[in-house]
Amino acid sequence: MRRETRPAGVFTRRALLLMGGQIAILGGLAAKLYQVQVVEGARYATLANENRISARMIAPPRGRILDRFGVPLAANRVNWRALLIAEQTDDVQATLDNFARIAPLADHERSRIDREVHRHRRFIPVMVREFLTWDDMAAIEVNAPDLPGILVDVGTSRIYPFAEQFAHIVGYVAPPSEADVAEDPLLALPGIRIGRAGIESQQDQVLRGRAGAVQLEVNAVGRVIRELDRQEGLQGEEVGLSIDSGLQQAVLNRLAGESASAVVLDCRNGEVMAMVSNPSFDPSLFNSGVSQAQWVEWTKDRRTPLINKATAGLYAPGSTFKMAVPLAGLESHAITPGDRITCPGHLDIGDTRFHCWRVGGHGTLDLRGGIKNSCDVYFYEVARRTGIDRIAAMANRLGMGTQLAIDLPGARTGLIPTREWRMGHGHAWNIGDTIVSGIGQGYIQVTPLQLATYAARLASGRAVVPHLTRRVGDALQPTARAENWPGLGLPERLLHIMREGMWAVVNEPGGTAPLARLPNGVQMAGKTGSAQVRRVSRELREHGHFNSEKLPWEYRPHALFVAFAPYEAPRYALAVVVEHGNAGAAAAAPVARDLMTATLSRDPAGRNESPAGPVAGTTVPGASMPGGPVSGGPVSGGPVSGGPVSGGAVSGGAVSGGPAGGSMPRGATGDGSVTGGAPLGGAVAGGAVAGGTEPAGPAGGAVTAQGASPGRSP
Repeated sequence: MRRETRPAGVFTRRALLLMGGQIAILGGLAAKLYQVQVVEGARYATLANENRISARMIAPPRGRILDRFGVPLAANRVNWRALLIAEQTDDVQATLDNFARIAPLADHERSRIDREVHRHRRFIPVMVREFLTWDDMAAIEVNAPDLPGILVDVGTSRIYPFAEQFAHIVGYVAPPSEADVAEDPLLALPGIRIGRAGIESQQDQVLRGRAGAVQLEVNAVGRVIRELDRQEGLQGEEVGLSIDSGLQQAVLNRLAGESASAVVLDCRNGEVMAMVSNPSFDPSLFNSGVSQAQWVEWTKDRRTPLINKATAGLYAPGSTFKMAVPLAGLESHAITPGDRITCPGHLDIGDTRFHCWRVGGHGTLDLRGGIKNSCDVYFYEVARRTGIDRIAAMANRLGMGTQLAIDLPGARTGLIPTREWRMGHGHAWNIGDTIVSGIGQGYIQVTPLQLATYAARLASGRAVVPHLTRRVGDALQPTARAENWPGLGLPERLLHIMREGMWAVVNEPGGTAPLARLPNGVQMAGKTGSAQVRRVSRELREHGHFNSEKLPWEYRPHALFVAFAPYEAPRYALAVVVEHGNAGAAAAAPVARDLMTATLSRDPAGRNESPAGPVAGTTVPGASMPGGPVSGGPVSGGPVSGGPVSGGAVSGGAVSGGPAGGSMPRGATGDGSVTGGAPLGGAVAGGAVAGGTEPAGPAGGAVTAQGASPGRSP
């Protein structure tokens, strides 16, 4: 048999081809491996880490607000809450349904969650429920397999230890609106709150702080395994106010039961020692959402608790205005201090009679006697000689009818009328308008804060501006130094005449405010005022049938008082307005006496620490939930379910600071209450101008041809 032989060259060629193919394949794999491991190794490592590590931002703790002695007026506390991460669940609605079987969700809460889920990216946590108890957290953890995307987290919520006592000063926070988030995407972080009123709003950027970050290790389905790294956010700055919380409580206690406001200033530098508007509201309710019932109760209350009457309530100043009128006359040489004017109980101009509050008149008086007795006829005549434009210029210089630029939003300017203003509204100015302006009636409208500033400027001779912010962080504000405020540019001798008249009002026999005398030999100078809110006919006035005490509450005059003390070395100035209190001498003067007594006793401007030690209620209350209080610092404590996701909370039901479940407009409602934001200006019962730049008519001061009279008690 013949053996067939294969050529060796053929075998060798095939082997080489096979080997070459293997080398090419292995080379390609090696090249690809080199590209993946070396050239693009960093990129793939990053992608791998992104699958394994979830990086999220943390809302920073909000800075605290303190009184002048370091007592917290706004702080933070631990808040345990349930968050939903939409990208970690295939069915958001099913997850929420399962959650609702553990912790029921109201319809408005479901609506709010749906809005948040659709507004933000799916990886951004959305608040489901705040203020969880231990039982709530245990139930959520036990049912975790049925709650994909739900995480239990810890953050902070805003608390106000004094509740209603500082609501109009400190204000409140609320979740950011869609417009806010559009301007600053960081506001989409869960837990971010922004200031909606008061100092919280005015100093919002300072209080917010800087966001932090946390890195969490997650498994393939996105569940948190552990926390890898955390960089706490930078807490917002602490804001120290000029307010003395102890004095604030004393003022609030004295005004209890009244619809009233009071302001106490350091008349040397304009620092606000106390500012109370009564009644008030609990600002903490805006943090979690105001119920519809509560909102209706607030807005229907004729005493307007949402309005800060001290800065946004507008009132005719009445006889408290009487020092501004002769100051204008003296500076313009329209009168002299020795001019004597006779008061028979009325002043006739044409066929119109203007009454004095004392039916029989005061006889013949000089300037000092005119202020002491609050004689209307004296000031009618001084106003007639001086003219409205000079009076308006002086009133503006003394702080009335101007924007005082206090560090609170919503402060109103008021109105000191002029000929130009009246003509701008299509009407001529007449002599009757000037006459009633001489006693602080007619179109004149001022705020209690302006009245306190007026008293402070008369006392100090400086153009001080009221302010609340004393420190930001450790920096003392320049406004705290008296030497930084310029003078009024008025001769001291003219100011001395006004002060002496105010001293006689309180301390001399026959003065209109004997009830304002201070105990212990300290002397206070002041001025009473009563401002009508309705007209009184000439017939009622002259036949003695008019008694304002018998009128319904809303028709009674407002009672006012301005003062400063001690008389020889003025340190504090104040203004008190009791709505519909009838007479300044009887209703407002005793209140002013008690407030000045408390102020001088505490002497907050002359101390570095609270004179009474800790003030009741200053301890930040612990949460009625696990975790306890946080005094403004970063949240401490370990993570839950592998680590916190992000600090803070999203709306617990409030609509931009309004009531839960309600879609309310931002701004003032017709009755002066405010929805969706800070309580701004608006009508204050019986005395404030409701909208518009021109009052509907002179507040109790319009004099008609039939002889209606602005006369009233001092």
